[in-house]
Amino acid sequence: MSNVEIPYGAYWSTPFSKWQGSLQHLNSVQFAAWVAKRELVKRSIAPEVIDAAVLGISVPQNHSFYGTPWMTGMMGIMKAPGTMVSQACASGVRAVMTGAHEIQAGLAQTMLVVTADRCSNGPHLYYPAPNGPGGTGEHEDWVLDNFSNEPLGGHAMLNTAENVAARHGFTTAQQHDLVLRRYEQYTDALANDNAFQKRYMTLPFEVPARNYKKTDRTIAGDEGVFPSTAEGLAKLKPVIQGGTVTFGGQTHPADGNAALIVAGEARAKELSRNPAIRVEMLAYGQARAELAYMPEATLPAAHCALKNAGLTVKDIKAVKTHNPFAVNDLFLSRELGFPLERMNNYGSSLIWGHPQAPTGARSIIELIEELVIGGGGIGLFTGCAAGDSAMSVILKVSDRK
Repeated sequence: MSNVEIPYGAYWSTPFSKWQGSLQHLNSVQFAAWVAKRELVKRSIAPEVIDAAVLGISVPQNHSFYGTPWMTGMMGIMKAPGTMVSQACASGVRAVMTGAHEIQAGLAQTMLVVTADRCSNGPHLYYPAPNGPGGTGEHEDWVLDNFSNEPLGGHAMLNTAENVAARHGFTTAQQHDLVLRRYEQYTDALANDNAFQKRYMTLPFEVPARNYKKTDRTIAGDEGVFPSTAEGLAKLKPVIQGGTVTFGGQTHPADGNAALIVAGEARAKELSRNPAIRVEMLAYGQARAELAYMPEATLPAAHCALKNAGLTVKDIKAVKTHNPFAVNDLFLSRELGFPLERMNNYGSSLIWGHPQAPTGARSIIELIEELVIGGGGIGLFTGCAAGDSAMSVILKVSDRK
């Protein structure tokens, strides 16, 4: 990924709202376009410098058939072509990688990468089957049915976490201890009036009405995050009888969007909030684990990215993960050899929620800011996705010479 960068500060995220919350009434593609248009103005980035775009989305919305051209058109960017990618929870990294590859291929100089999803009010789909009994077809609730039924194994996502916990001996107590640490890290991002989050998020956040002509309400930040305490977690029982994973040890579905710009070196310097800061894309990784062992896929994906970058874990200063289950981090830390307590500073999806495609994108943004605060270095993000797969990315933050 040489000569492909993320201009420092040329990224943003909305607060994440627990599903059926303050963002449930907004078409995720329209909402993402509305946010992106405002955030570009805030950063004094002219829309015409964007010559292509990528949309990462995993939950269909009305008119999302038209994908990226529709989104950029709503932003007033009428000449930028683009594609749409979907890989469930890995859509964020996949979209960023797609944008970087288009820069390297010479198809664009400045790529806008937008990730948008709304788990609330997911579509109810009917698939006609004229030759079926009585002419009836099949149907599914896009979000609920796919959360609860993996078509290859017939299991729910939760079962994959229980399988990994059983294989590696992770207890409920270990998971709850980790949740307390992750919540503590998240509160660091809320300190001093959300100082860390305000590095990339507009707060307070004005939620538009469905017609985008007025403000429906204003939210202070992420919505639906419940404080975790040792006493409260101790009262929770495993969701599956005989299991180990409680509701406290897993994330919650959410709504929101996140975006960033990917560009070549010269353009990145031009668009950067601070041209002295360089954010390089070093490498990507992907992997697939054994059926029904989804959390384990994060490890080979991380090793793949490290190998592609010519690095080892000893070179990594900061690690962020998509951790839908506390089990994810327990496994990754033990097998990767990176301290559990140092992973996911300032927050993670275990705490602030999981709106699918934007989850990884927000994590990448927070990884950049953590490295900037720490004076630079190399960071790794890795996260699992439906289908027992995972994707990872390695970034380097340094002073531009």
